[in-house]
Amino acid sequence: MKKKINIDGVDPILFVGLNDQNIKVLEKHYDSKIVVRGNSMNLDGKKDEIKHIELVVQNMLTIINKKGSLSVEDVNDFITHDDLNNYTISEKQNLIILHSHGGPIFARTKGQKKYLKAVLENDIVFAVGPAGTGKTYQAVASAVSSLKNKEVDKIVITRPAVEAGERLGFLPGDLKEKIDPYLTPLYDALRFMLPSDKLKLYLESKVIEIAPLAYMRGRTLHNAFMILDEAQNATKMQMKMFLTRLGVTSKAIITGDITQIDLPPSDKSGLIDAINILKNVKDISFIEFDANDVIRHNLVKKIISAYSENENSKEKNNV
Repeated sequence: MKKKINIDGVDPILFVGLNDQNIKVLEKHYDSKIVVRGNSMNLDGKKDEIKHIELVVQNMLTIINKKGSLSVEDVNDFITHDDLNNYTISEKQNLIILHSHGGPIFARTKGQKKYLKAVLENDIVFAVGPAGTGKTYQAVASAVSSLKNKEVDKIVITRPAVEAGERLGFLPGDLKEKIDPYLTPLYDALRFMLPSDKLKLYLESKVIEIAPLAYMRGRTLHNAFMILDEAQNATKMQMKMFLTRLGVTSKAIITGDITQIDLPPSDKSGLIDAINILKNVKDISFIEFDANDVIRHNLVKKIISAYSENENSKEKNNV
């Protein structure tokens, strides 16, 4: 299907973005051919996708007329929004998790909106799903928001130290040097959310702690925001140990992907065990993400769906 969209009435430079960055976002997400010439956009692709692009473009034009600007985040938000026909700018404001150093961070997909609501309403939240769904990033943003609003005194972020088939004993350096590569995604998230000088101060004063799961043993954390990342690689004992560290007025988020378990076959995942044991406990919420919640290159969704279909097919054949 071919379609021509008129973009008269707005500055074409604002519409396409610096170095065509807004159009590049569209091209990465959609398979359709997208060409902007002067005051028109030409589309060539499948009918359903063209209709969705039309709605995205309408909202791009609307936000330029209302705000006088258009960001890459706006475009991404329109692309992933569940109901573009009823999208409003005020709705976007209600979904902001954190006004961060690097810009506003907000819930974009249906799963992320449920996640945000669950974190606001419960003291313990399990977020389970594939890579790229924002489980960890949104958890860190919620923790930083709580710290900024003085709802907690500190943030503790932890994850199991054994991943991707590597054992710490075979890695060079002291314990910190061995552990830090596993914690890089957490540092990256914090660097986006906080100015470098404030982050350094928080880390040095232990207001924010990032440590391997083993360091949690024997502690009780009051008025803290706790995050257990990559929880599928925690053993049953480690998971119980983490959950029982929760002190007065503290919150905890546990994130993981049960399709990416790196534990030895003899060890059962503490994440799967906890889901089964705690599923009926009041004030504990469980959020499940799927490929529709992925905020990465459009191919990532297709890859996750393909692997999921393959696993389901194997399970059926084994029955």
